[in-house]
Amino acid sequence: MLEMRPDCERCGADLPADEGGAFICSLECTFCADCADALDERCPGCGGELLDRPARVGATLKKYPAATERRFCG
Repeated sequence: MLEMRPDCERCGADLPADEGGAFICSLECTFCADCADALDERCPGCGGELLDRPARVGATLKKYPAATERRFCG
């Protein structure tokens, strides 16, 4: 199950689980669209490709809440 991390690890922007615009690698490093573009769609940690993170909404988000620990590494 995806953690659905709450922020961009590069710039700290909020990335709500129920909205689009987040990009993740296979290790779930999480970036906003602007940072993913600046990184040429490659994770700086593992070198993996950054892909759109799916949104988690409604009852599923309630049953499986998003992570709250922020990982801004700026």
